[in-house]
Amino acid sequence: MKVLVIGGGGREHALCATIARSPRVSEVVCASGNGGIAQTARCVAASQRDLGDLLRVVVEEHPDLTVVGPELPLSLGLADEMQRRGLPVFGPTREAAMLETSKAWAKRFMQRHTIPTANYAVCCSRDEGIAALELFHPPLVIKADGLAAGKGVLICESKEEAQKVLAGLFSGQLLGTVETSVIIEEHLSGEEVSFLVLSDGKHAVPLVPAQDHKRIGEGDTGPNTGGMGAYTTDSMLDAKMSDWILHHIAQKAVDGMAAEETPFVGVLYCGLMMTAKGPMVLEFNARFGDPETQAILPRLECDLVEGLEACVEGRLSDTEFRWKPGASVCVVAASEGYPGAYTVGHPIAGLDAAAAVPGVEVFHAGTSADGGQFLTAGGRVLGVTATGAKLEDALASAYEAMGRISFQGMVYRKDIGHRALRQR
Repeated sequence: MKVLVIGGGGREHALCATIARSPRVSEVVCASGNGGIAQTARCVAASQRDLGDLLRVVVEEHPDLTVVGPELPLSLGLADEMQRRGLPVFGPTREAAMLETSKAWAKRFMQRHTIPTANYAVCCSRDEGIAALELFHPPLVIKADGLAAGKGVLICESKEEAQKVLAGLFSGQLLGTVETSVIIEEHLSGEEVSFLVLSDGKHAVPLVPAQDHKRIGEGDTGPNTGGMGAYTTDSMLDAKMSDWILHHIAQKAVDGMAAEETPFVGVLYCGLMMTAKGPMVLEFNARFGDPETQAILPRLECDLVEGLEACVEGRLSDTEFRWKPGASVCVVAASEGYPGAYTVGHPIAGLDAAAAVPGVEVFHAGTSADGGQFLTAGGRVLGVTATGAKLEDALASAYEAMGRISFQGMVYRKDIGHRALRQR
């Protein structure tokens, strides 16, 4: 069978590599891909922002299954248009994807279906936001309502800081786009966990949980990014807690979407804070996480394509996933200046030497290829991933491999997994 993957980042490289290992798959096509993905899949040009261009690729390629990686094509209604044409697609409709594309909609949905989340207020103007600040005690959290590439969440230590953030969001100076709606939330404390499930619209089946590292600097300092690394361990959640989250959050969300006649088919990403009162939802995403996917999929010991097809065909309840015991980690190598301004086009050295480290895979996030030379082409450039019997083993392999890679201005965090190591 032919599988088409939509997207061109590290998540899509991990998806393409995992899908290509399926004995049922004869060809993987990626639109638009990147330099590293081109080593695994046939890459075709397509704009992620142009629904017509994406549909053109689907019609031309006529895949047996399309897997949508990023959130933007989902927000444009790619899954809707493919379903209307009777084409199999793994990914939620535009309306179902509002769990991610509108934080205000998602908060109201959670309130309707009694899914645990932080207290909040939705504000449609700066003045409304300033008035709502009186309902909260600092620190507090302010979120842009729509998609912001992982950079729309701001923690404010004082109400004065919050007022400046509100002014920046509603003026467009902070994120580059003028916000028409923002969410103010109480600040939650605890450990963050990414809990991903596959859904066929009725059932939810969990993947192994992961923990992301959003901030650019070590010790979780500096501005938020799309993610500088992630890890998974067998001990991250015990069986009882995983089961509670599955049934009281993930399955409850799937049931709620079905009850509202917007069945959710795809990956539901539950971003959780493990508070003293129990797990609470920070956010929902409507697709595989990035870089969590790069850490999760190397531990999968069964055919991913079987699970994706089961979701599309509504038979997920018959599917079981098998996982390699132990741990895994993904460490992101980024361009200097990210998540702000950065330069591209720098040659990357040492990729073959890095991939030679046992248990290591190097996923390309923002690269291009010029002949036999890979060049930087994005803010997040590579995701160096390793598995091991213990987290320490996986980290040692990943950092050994990272030490063999170099490009001008390369930056990466040297403390991925530090929370789990501190607890031991």
